[in-house]
Amino acid sequence: MPNKIALVTGASSGIGEATAHHLLGLGFSVYAAARRVDRMQGLAAAGIHVAAADLTDDASIVALVDRIIADEGRIDVLVNNAGYGSYGALEDVPIAEARRQFEVNVFGLARLTQLVLPHQRAQKDGYIVNVSSVGGKIWEPLGSWYHATKFAVEGLSDSLRAETAGFGIKVVVIEPGIIRSEWAGISADTLDAASVGSAYGEQARKLAANYRRINGERLASDPIVVARAIGRAVTARRPKTRYAVGGGASLVLFVKRILPDRAFDGFIRRTLGMN
Repeated sequence: MPNKIALVTGASSGIGEATAHHLLGLGFSVYAAARRVDRMQGLAAAGIHVAAADLTDDASIVALVDRIIADEGRIDVLVNNAGYGSYGALEDVPIAEARRQFEVNVFGLARLTQLVLPHQRAQKDGYIVNVSSVGGKIWEPLGSWYHATKFAVEGLSDSLRAETAGFGIKVVVIEPGIIRSEWAGISADTLDAASVGSAYGEQARKLAANYRRINGERLASDPIVVARAIGRAVTARRPKTRYAVGGGASLVLFVKRILPDRAFDGFIRRTLGMN
């Protein structure tokens, strides 16, 4: 597919990095974007185009899309992967941090999609892949802001899928479970920072400890399982609307379907070691 162009955000590590390599292997010309360009030397060495982009800086993402269109004339696949987990009790997390969580996980994703859509409409073809989480379907104590962003991505994606189908654009949601990456450590750090002197401190201590050991758990999957799901989606003529992959994703979504809300509350607290 020498003329197929893919843009992957959050590509300096984890799912984004694995996806950039995987799409390159499938024959795409890949642009990998992240704030930490110095972390993408391996991608550049593999023949991937790397670019600096900050989803909280509109000029940055406008320049990114303009560069790709100038170089290639089209963008066939957009993988909105950039994001992070901000944890802490709703009472404790500063509203400024909550706004930043939405700026990165929702508004940055939406703005980049806005910039790519006119080109895909003109092509009458394209894929928008939004990396959500099983956290877009379930919840955890002390995760209200993170889960709110992922619930928002799910709803945004469903509406976008319906409104763009007539233009040949396929919108796909990826729902990873537990994946070995930097995400858990960053989430634990934000939890610690938000919970100093908090009434929720004991809960925070248990959840942070759980996250710091999660990458070593047998249930944790390598990011390549997510990258392969993305590859299947963007090479399918009619992809599924959702792919729940890796790290117990299908199991936890099944449990969510069969348990009442309060029973699921208890299941989640036990699973996270917070009882």
